[in-house]
Amino acid sequence: MSAFLVELWDFMRERKKFWLAPIIIMLLLLGGLIILSEGSAVAPFIYTLF
Repeated sequence: MSAFLVELWDFMRERKKFWLAPIIIMLLLLGGLIILSEGSAVAPFIYTLF
């Protein structure tokens, strides 16, 4: 996993694609939120956002 992150960072640095970083971070945070709330009582409220 760390090799992937290093490669991704090298790609963004070399090609000046730093605008991709916030998009990737937000996608990871939203994915983590969905995974963590899947079995809880908060799940119906999370799914109404989408």
